[in-house]
Amino acid sequence: MKFAKITTALAFAGMSVMGAASVGQAATLADVQAAGVLKCGINTGLPGFAYTNDAGDWIGFDAGYCKALAAAVLGDGDAVDYHNLTGANRFPALASGEIDALARNTTWTFSRDVDLGFTFIGVSYYDGQGFIGRRSLGITSATELDGASVCIQTGTTTELNLADFFRVNGISYEPVPIETNEEARVAYLAERCDVYTTDASGLAATMTTFENPSDHMVFPEIVSKEPLGPLVRQGDDEWADIARWTLNVLINAEELGVTQANVRSMAAGSDNPEINRMLGSEGSLGAMLGLRADWAVDVIAAVGNYSELFERYLGTNTALGLARGQNALYKDGGILYAPPMR
Repeated sequence: MKFAKITTALAFAGMSVMGAASVGQAATLADVQAAGVLKCGINTGLPGFAYTNDAGDWIGFDAGYCKALAAAVLGDGDAVDYHNLTGANRFPALASGEIDALARNTTWTFSRDVDLGFTFIGVSYYDGQGFIGRRSLGITSATELDGASVCIQTGTTTELNLADFFRVNGISYEPVPIETNEEARVAYLAERCDVYTTDASGLAATMTTFENPSDHMVFPEIVSKEPLGPLVRQGDDEWADIARWTLNVLINAEELGVTQANVRSMAAGSDNPEINRMLGSEGSLGAMLGLRADWAVDVIAAVGNYSELFERYLGTNTALGLARGQNALYKDGGILYAPPMR
């Protein structure tokens, strides 16, 4: 099927970030503790991942990680100053020190890890890029999108993935650049583009906002690997370790059966030495990070374990209705895995 050409002024926002972090950071932990608040970067608004509730508070899967990290270093999951960032300005915000950590659905890639001077501390959500289009287009596959106009967020991996997909399939497209998910939603519904492409989880989130979701379809093709996770600036290994092991605590807590409801009682001691080490009744893991012995207790008490966080904001009983899939624990058929607490 051929699509009508839409003339659009293209102004792609590049990832113009310093090749290495510009902020000296041998003491991020001390700075955060002195400020009494964690500055955490999140999305400008993406259902399930980072959005505001009726009270105007930021919540969601990614916002939950910010709460967990604040609980780890400050003992208070509410001590977070949320910075809502676009795909284009997220990296300058982290590099400049405007934020202490970035938890905005960001894909771990070679160049971002190495060339931009950032440290990805793990994968919190395994995803892949897909396409959503109107059923009235009369097609069922992204391979039929020859000549289509495509809404795409600038400053993201989706730009290169999109170009690669169309090149490999020998078809052409008209990019329609946008900056935020909300702008993409508005542009797509206004038919400024034929299809919208982003991570599959983002497509599911966007579809929940449509008045008539059944008029649209997500095409079956997943065209990339998108390991999403939090990141920090390079140059402060202590801070990177804290950020990394906060995520690992959430994953290990699910595997070990530690929940938001039982963590306080289990912190008194259990028959499982790994639980005891994680929660601080044995060993000195907290001291190794420069934190309290019971830092992980505060993390789990603030947001629950990984499963609780996932099911609360993304799971099958939410508007997004996402199954765990590859984000299930390795022992349950997924690929989610955290190093042991020892």
